[in-house]
Amino acid sequence: MTASAPASAQDQETALVERAAALHDLVAEDAAEADRERRLTDRVVDAITDAGLLSLTTPRRLGGYEADLATLVEVTRELGRACSSTGWVAGILNAGAWLAATLPEQAQREVWGENPHARVAGVLAPTAEVEHVDGGIVVTGEWGWASGSLHAEWTMAGAPLGTDADGRPENALILLPMSELTIKDTWFVAGMRGTGSNTLVAERVFVPEHRIMSMAAALDGEYRTEHADEALYRASLPGVLMLAALGPHVGMAQAVLEYATAKAPRRSVSSTTYTAQTDSVAFQLRLAEAAIKIDSALMHAHRAAADVQSAAEAGGLPEPLIRARVRMDSGWVSTLCREAIDDLMTAHGSSGFADFSPIARIWRDQETSSRHAILQTDVCKEVYGKALLGVEPNVSHLI
Repeated sequence: MTASAPASAQDQETALVERAAALHDLVAEDAAEADRERRLTDRVVDAITDAGLLSLTTPRRLGGYEADLATLVEVTRELGRACSSTGWVAGILNAGAWLAATLPEQAQREVWGENPHARVAGVLAPTAEVEHVDGGIVVTGEWGWASGSLHAEWTMAGAPLGTDADGRPENALILLPMSELTIKDTWFVAGMRGTGSNTLVAERVFVPEHRIMSMAAALDGEYRTEHADEALYRASLPGVLMLAALGPHVGMAQAVLEYATAKAPRRSVSSTTYTAQTDSVAFQLRLAEAAIKIDSALMHAHRAAADVQSAAEAGGLPEPLIRARVRMDSGWVSTLCREAIDDLMTAHGSSGFADFSPIARIWRDQETSSRHAILQTDVCKEVYGKALLGVEPNVSHLI
């Protein structure tokens, strides 16, 4: 950590959020360049690293903050308010660090022992081929959509291990050094361009046993860290992954609300007698509806964070119905934010979609990120509905 740690956990978490807010102007200044170049600027990555904002979930004993999940939501919300891609990358890299911290001490020290600022990306789809060898596995393959990998020293990745005794697929989470991977430039998309979510390529990379963790065990809260006293690393894996994505969504929506509100006194309402949008009842109603959707989204995000955090502090995972509700909360956050931005774009007017408009970029970013697989609202609704009715098995293991 570059900055000294505050005296108490609450002071620490407040300070981290304040640091994120203090970087708003710098991050916002580089947002257009990140979008254009399809990666975050080095200046922004250095700034958020130096501020400790990519070490939120790194264990305290290894130089990180081990902050709670509400802090993760708030820091990524502040960063997302300045730049969608920066908020997203910060969420992904902190989620990757959290995953690495659930591995054995040996793996953790390989990541952070000599570099407490080390960053860990994550792509969990088990898309590689695996060869079992003495002491571990050898992996060959590709992983797409690797957000933040351009700025990471390590990555967590999914890998198929074969089948279990009942013939069902058995997958693992593995830790790989980025120095042994190559990055294929594949990230050509409409939104979230600055995340640099390219494709990782491995060619016969050896993964020792201490860098491998069963996905099934992890979903049951059976992690490999020896530090059972660290509550953060007892949290629900799907819960942490979802929470890492929620703050940026709320931040994006807040940014559009702030922009539309600030511009309203100087913008007329076309084809009416209103010379200022602030005088228009239609504009006022749109603004109010968008604002309350954003407020609701933030409340759902914090309820989800509290559910996951409190269960971890109590010793493990939330009960199944609460886990399903966390999934529902997460999908609902992205839906509310997308609807709020749509309301605000309509209220502001068609010039908001011009290339020179910063809210056009945010609109593209939100339309893209809200379609992330783990946030698909219809799937989230089905997961929660089945849980409410006690229907088993559910349609997703990510609860």
